[in-house]
Amino acid sequence: MASTLICKATQSRVSSVLNRDVKQYGKKYMFDSSEETCWNSDQGEYQWVSLEFPQSVKITEIKLQFQGGFAAKSCRLEGSHMDGEVKISQFYPEDDNSLQISFFIKIIFENSTDFFGRVIVYSLDILGEKTS
Repeated sequence: MASTLICKATQSRVSSVLNRDVKQYGKKYMFDSSEETCWNSDQGEYQWVSLEFPQSVKITEIKLQFQGGFAAKSCRLEGSHMDGEVKISQFYPEDDNSLQISFFIKIIFENSTDFFGRVIVYSLDILGEKTS
């Protein structure tokens, strides 16, 4: 059965934070399960979230919730292994506030619906299984 793969040992990085204000808009807010907080990127064509898990994982599901008007028009999912980074999949989220589940790690948010290229993510969860 799939369960969340994000834990305290999971290292996350983001492309940017709005006005470098990590106290109000930092990456940690994607993982706090609160509808009142979010990660808010700064301006730019491509924004991204990168996750490094403490061990090998098999991802079965990605749960992602944007703020309407600040969603990516398309997303590219990349992974890495001993040979380097590899493109895994492309998907196209809806521009609304709904929790979106994608079956298909670095998630690259391409072509934001915001005029300045900002992306706002209220929640992100990765489900799957730990492998050896």
